[in-house]
Amino acid sequence: MKSPMVLRLMTVAALAAGGALVSAQGQLLPSYPKLGFGASVTPAYDGWYDNPDGSHVFLIGYYNRNWTQSVDIPIGPNNKFEPGDVDRGQPTHFLPNRNFGMFQITVPKTFGASERLWWTLTLNGTTSRVGMIMSPDFNITPQHASEEAPNGKYNVPPILRFAQNGPAIQAPVAALASAQTRTAQVNVPMALELFTEDDALYASGTNAPMTRTPPVVEATVEKYRGPGNVKADGFHFETLKGGKPMEPYAGKAAGTVTFDKAGEYVVHVTLNDYSEKGGGATGCCWTTAMIKVNVTANGAPRVTGQQ
Repeated sequence: MKSPMVLRLMTVAALAAGGALVSAQGQLLPSYPKLGFGASVTPAYDGWYDNPDGSHVFLIGYYNRNWTQSVDIPIGPNNKFEPGDVDRGQPTHFLPNRNFGMFQITVPKTFGASERLWWTLTLNGTTSRVGMIMSPDFNITPQHASEEAPNGKYNVPPILRFAQNGPAIQAPVAALASAQTRTAQVNVPMALELFTEDDALYASGTNAPMTRTPPVVEATVEKYRGPGNVKADGFHFETLKGGKPMEPYAGKAAGTVTFDKAGEYVVHVTLNDYSEKGGGATGCCWTTAMIKVNVTANGAPRVTGQQ
């Protein structure tokens, strides 16, 4: 049996959909074709920024080339970080296509400019490895857009709340350490409410007008980790205020999440504003959060979680 092909990717550009890949020898390889199934998943380094306390945050996503298939890669030799703990809160369930800034990892302020944190994924005979490095080329500002809107202001990510007056979550800050906890039962829909507020700013970079009017904020609720299938329904925002570009917006989405097997799950929530998925690969403006869900079989004792 041949050894799996190892690809070491060192630039954000190399990770873009349809972009080229850089091999361990630095040679440019042909782009992978889009496949329905049987393809690889590549880690994607979406940039880094500083915390006020001097620590640093790596923002990380991935590119699943199986364009019609979600895939699962358990934590272990085929889904690991190094050096150190192999489990850094990365997904084990990978959605099709390019998914930006799905999770973040905080490293201490002593993390050196020449140090790297590696994420390795192996699937269908292909191993892809990406190193996170604090190069100025990767420095981003996910808390606000770098491009000015027509009114002279800068777009910021939508605010997410899990209760109308609950704590505000803003920017791609999803991490297991900050995840809320819930409980559910197998095949019993778990109610979940999302509340959002957004500035509804729009900027094209060319001052071109908006050619279509998408929803001000769109929600995606998906499985991130867990042993079974997860089905999310009804997460479409009802407008509570605003609804037009440049007009402050508020909305509510009341949906359900259903699990078909008992076990520990993580559900991932993403809110995208007018800048759309991944902010158009600009580093802003979207918001992420995670929810840990303990799912028990019907009639089994339930572990109390925080609502």
